[in-house]
Amino acid sequence: MSNGNVVGQRIRRIREGRQMKVEDLAAAIPGGQDANVKLIESLERGELVPSLTPLLQIARALGVRLGSFLDDQTGHAIVHTRAGEIAAVSRFVGSNLGDAREELNFHSLAANKNDRHMEPFLIDVKPHEGAPALSTHEGEEFIHVLEGEIEISYGKDTYLVKSGDSIYYDSIVPHHLHAAGNRAAKILAVVYAPF
Repeated sequence: MSNGNVVGQRIRRIREGRQMKVEDLAAAIPGGQDANVKLIESLERGELVPSLTPLLQIARALGVRLGSFLDDQTGHAIVHTRAGEIAAVSRFVGSNLGDAREELNFHSLAANKNDRHMEPFLIDVKPHEGAPALSTHEGEEFIHVLEGEIEISYGKDTYLVKSGDSIYYDSIVPHHLHAAGNRAAKILAVVYAPF
């Protein structure tokens, strides 16, 4: 079972637990309702590798944190993640919808932390082909490059962030993050999405 399917199963479980139809959830997120219905159905069936923007919108509409889709619901007040114990990978694409290429592999560093407001990840970033599709969501992102180089398209600007560099930005501004050039990169990312 792919992690994309696990994400979809969790979305369905939460939606059904709130006694919401797919159409009700689709109406609660930005965009056209017909497109949102197709998106939600594809996510729930595990047919679509999601990006963060629609997941954040779905989380907000369901009244849960993003991590609810990425880790188990059991939690603790403190989580100590040791080297070699990093949570299983979740795969996402960097563009909004429908791109089957898996560009970002997320490794959660705070799985099972109760009531967290930040989502810390180690992310393997694959090179991106073509023009990036910018996405936007509420919150902030902090990125520290561990290996390789990252290019961030942010509004009308582009930033090259090299190994050892960091960048912190408001994610409401349209943005896209991808490995620079033809080499993969690894980053530490902390995503804050207001509940």
